Amino acid sequence: MNNETNPPVAESGRPKDVTGRIETEIRTYDLLDSLNIPYMRFDHEAAFTIDACTGADEVLGIHICKNLFLCNAQKTKFYLLLMPGHKKFKTKVLSKQIGSARLSFADDDHMKEFLGLTPGSVSIMGLMNDPENHVKLLIDSDVLKDEYFGCHPCINTTSMKLKTSDIMEKFLPAVHHEPTIVDLPWEE
Repeated sequence: MNNETNPPVAESGRPKDVTGRIETEIRTYDLLDSLNIPYMRFDHEAAFTIDACTGADEVLGIHICKNLFLCNAQKTKFYLLLMPGHKKFKTKVLSKQIGSARLSFADDDHMKEFLGLTPGSVSIMGLMNDPENHVKLLIDSDVLKDEYFGCHPCINTTSMKLKTSDIMEKFLPAVHHEPTIVDLPWEE
């Protein structure tokens, strides 16, 4: 008797049944669909770190980006940094490139206020919740080298695969966020 289970697979587009899904996740699918941005989606256990996304990476055939919500020391400027998942974050290098005092991780209250997100769910998709542009988007140039882009739809129990060009040419203009491209080193 064969006891093997079916391997996990990604699905195209939004879930057929959205029962139990949070409102920001559903709004993410609504926005992507309205922009005619196709995506693959994979539901999984909550992933609070980039290492916990490994299974989703494999199923989707991509590398999910590390998304860091940062601020300056005075908590007057906020940034969303997208970078390759296994690249080390060097605050000194990034701070110098963007002409800012040393950056640190921003608090959960500002994350909720500006991006409508909770810890572990930080994603470029949260920029749809920032119509006043409180958060400046920073993208490491290495992220743009891949044809596909991986992120959460504002919840860390689902991961998505989208074309990088769709993020840059359709999503970001729609949410009125212009990225600043940075070059972070792999090793220092």
